[in-house]
Amino acid sequence: MTNPVGVRSKSERVISRTLFKYLIRDILFSFFVSFLFFFFVFFVNQLLLMAQEILAKHVPFLQVVMLVFFALPQIISMSSPFASLMGTLMTIGRMSSDNEVLIMLASGLSYKMIFIPAVIVGILISVVSFFANDVLLPAGTIQFAKLYRKILVSTPALELEANSVKRFKDTTIVTGPVEGTAIANILILDRTNDGERRIILAQDAELKDAGREGLSLDLTKAFLQSSKEIVRNDYDYAFTDSLRYWVPQSDLIQAISSISPNQMSTTDLRKAIAVKGVELDDRLYIQYGKCLTLALDLEDSLRKSDFTWNRRENTLEALNKEYQIVGFMKRDRSYALYRFEYNQKYAVPFGALSFVFLAVSLGLYAKKSGQTVGFIFGMIISCVFWVLLFGGKTAGIRLGYSPFLTMWLPNIIAISVGSVLFAIKIRR
Repeated sequence: MTNPVGVRSKSERVISRTLFKYLIRDILFSFFVSFLFFFFVFFVNQLLLMAQEILAKHVPFLQVVMLVFFALPQIISMSSPFASLMGTLMTIGRMSSDNEVLIMLASGLSYKMIFIPAVIVGILISVVSFFANDVLLPAGTIQFAKLYRKILVSTPALELEANSVKRFKDTTIVTGPVEGTAIANILILDRTNDGERRIILAQDAELKDAGREGLSLDLTKAFLQSSKEIVRNDYDYAFTDSLRYWVPQSDLIQAISSISPNQMSTTDLRKAIAVKGVELDDRLYIQYGKCLTLALDLEDSLRKSDFTWNRRENTLEALNKEYQIVGFMKRDRSYALYRFEYNQKYAVPFGALSFVFLAVSLGLYAKKSGQTVGFIFGMIISCVFWVLLFGGKTAGIRLGYSPFLTMWLPNIIAISVGSVLFAIKIRR
């Protein structure tokens, strides 16, 4: 039996250009609203608190604004995937509760046609998020560091905060409560030019800006102990009512010059991982050599009857210890961190696309108040995704899990659950 002229069968019906534009526009609008929500949350939580603290140190307002601007790419890259989830959920949920999805099905369209605009928007958001994370973030980090160094030259007091631990080149400073320039209960660990280790404890300290010289700390009721690096029993100690301690400007600048792995581009991360991998292989080669030497020594002891039992036991114990070191070296945390960050560079932006599969499927089940339900479910899923992503990374680094599987697990779960729910919906 043939169809009437100009009428397509249900299986041949495709989405019209007008409806396609309507869906794209609606999803993008919901994404924009959701993006503003998450952007505001991250912005207030990270950037405004930082800006408030810096402004309190009398830094010019325009420089603070520029610092916030250079830090924006990280907020954009983190907000986009969650906004994609919530925006798609709110759009499809509203269409389902308003019976727009039912009207589309009655007109000959299938559920799969609803996926097409959502997937296109998800791909677009993923690309933008990846660009912000891989290009804008490293560039912004470099500019942020340059501007912060410039501010630090004029306001060195920025580097010392209340109840914090601050590490410089050869110095670690632990501070207690801070009121203005007064610091209570301060601990300083450093190393002298002669290689001696020093511990300085003080009841109170006054922070002073020494200009080009860096920072000076006027300590009161101070205790000082210095010890040799090799001979720890050779030490000196002293008590003093007042002591002036200097933190050079070069140490202050060097403390903020290093770029963390999450602020690098994927290209730089790939190069750093390759270098760290070679270094790790070299260390493992040396360590395996130690194990082999001890193993050969143990074998030789077993062949000789004049070898004492105690010596054999000591050699076997030393071999076990050296082999345990091999296991610790294989779980090198620095190397693992770079590998996890590399996978996260792709996994987080791709979350915008993987969330589409879950959001469309959940949105189709909405019966009433689709936008409200979409917002609530979006918040819950975002929290779960956040816990799986960053909790998994922390546990993975400590326990030696696969970086790829750990970082991509939330996306795999989102796609799997979304596909199952969508298949169930189609069968019904």
